[in-house]
Amino acid sequence: MRHPLLFLAFLITAHLSAQYLVDNAAPKPADEFYRAGEKAQRSGDHRTAVVLYGQVLELEAEHINALLQRGFCHSMLKEYEMAITDLTAAIALKPENAWAYTSRGSAFAKLGQHDKAIADFDRVIQLDPKNEEAYNNRGWSRKALGDTDGACADWRTSQRMGNAEARIILKNNHCK
Repeated sequence: MRHPLLFLAFLITAHLSAQYLVDNAAPKPADEFYRAGEKAQRSGDHRTAVVLYGQVLELEAEHINALLQRGFCHSMLKEYEMAITDLTAAIALKPENAWAYTSRGSAFAKLGQHDKAIADFDRVIQLDPKNEEAYNNRGWSRKALGDTDGACADWRTSQRMGNAEARIILKNNHCK
């Protein structure tokens, strides 16, 4: 053994070099497409974002964030069936993702499929009992199905959780 400190310095240098190379590696094409999709989405160009997220998914079929964001963009474009397809795929990959259920439930509601919307909002509430948005949205689907008492109960819960909009909804829907 020549010199233990020299060997230790060599190991530390090798480790730091390897770390630097990993951190500064050229981005993978999927990452480039994803970042471009985010940029398009932030600028409101949802159509371009859908295409770019699609490129990500061609390269990495199980890219959860690309599925979630493309689903959101489809919703913004009022392409609710396509949104549901992407969000369902995201849920299959990560069944505990409350945001995916919230977004898919909203798409179901836009299509008038309120039973499915309620099921998704129920799942959100199961995953995140303090999700005021899920109570609020479930209230709208319950109202659409004629369950005014259930809708009012959900809006009251949402209001208790701090949703200021719920107070107005309760008043406008004559909830007691």
